[in-house]
Amino acid sequence: MRRGTNIATRMKLALLAPPWIPVPPPGYGGIEQVLELLCKVFVERGHDVTMFAAPGSRSAARVEAPLEQAHPDEIQMAIYEADHVACTFEAVEQAEPPFELLHDHCGFTAFAFADRVSVPLVHTLHGPFTEETSAFYRRHARKAPVIALSRYQAECAPEGLEVAGVIGNPIVVDDFPFRERKDDFLLWIGRLNDDKGPQRAIRAARAAGRPLVLAGPVQPDQKEFFEREVEPLLDGDQVRYFGELGPDKLDLYARAAALLMPIRWPEPFGLVMTEALACGTPVIAFADGSAPEVVLDGETGFIVEDEEAMAHAVGRLEEIDPHSCRELTAERFGLAAVAEQHERVFERVLAGVH
Repeated sequence: MRRGTNIATRMKLALLAPPWIPVPPPGYGGIEQVLELLCKVFVERGHDVTMFAAPGSRSAARVEAPLEQAHPDEIQMAIYEADHVACTFEAVEQAEPPFELLHDHCGFTAFAFADRVSVPLVHTLHGPFTEETSAFYRRHARKAPVIALSRYQAECAPEGLEVAGVIGNPIVVDDFPFRERKDDFLLWIGRLNDDKGPQRAIRAARAAGRPLVLAGPVQPDQKEFFEREVEPLLDGDQVRYFGELGPDKLDLYARAAALLMPIRWPEPFGLVMTEALACGTPVIAFADGSAPEVVLDGETGFIVEDEEAMAHAVGRLEEIDPHSCRELTAERFGLAAVAEQHERVFERVLAGVH
């Protein structure tokens, strides 16, 4: 490809997806959604792309499935991740012509063994830094550069870990329906656990006098929390639970008066925020993790400190222009912008200037 344009030099790229569920995901699956879009835009921009992913995956890129089946019910079991990564490394090493760069989105295994593959590896950080993960990344920091999803996440990185770039997750705004006039209900979407705060969303919505719709999966380790903290508050009228949604979530995003994000954990990005904003729906979020970067306070929603402030912000939603929510999201997290940022990181890595 030509230099001097907005398109980087053509590269042969390997993208490594997790082994758990196919790309694109049949339901919940943020990393898989991101990989679908990155493969699409890299191919459109002229790169030669192969994605190593779970069986059943589809992509604009070539797809190779190292394992015989996906493992949606064994997420984080080391045997499957190690097997998936080892097979990918072998395929990458044997490729002719060789890959120029391996872009890793697969947990921890590939990063831990990045010095055992000759192709330069760049690892995207999809999770928060905890005591355990910080110790892991500190121990293996010298092996590969990383991409952070937010400045907040980058600032939390342990000493010695090289953050080669800060790039938010991409979104195709035109894939999301825009609706200027909203319904009365508020929306909460996510995994039903304490960190994500569905019970806090219920209290805030009740304080604001608005109905609330909850949507998202109840995973096995979250069943006790759901039955104790959420299920007793469901009344089928003011507080409704719609379960895990597929395409129907787009209609909910577009119709909702606002998306509530009462998180109490170091969220590294939060795709649901950009998805709601793409529909012109403001986001009201606690000031934890990356939320203050994704939500522009007073422009695309409000950043608040607690449930009381969240309820108060509901009364100010008329101050937010739905058109601005959509336009600013496209400008900041659209495919072209995110692709260019990745290309700059990849070229610096290949040039040895991280």
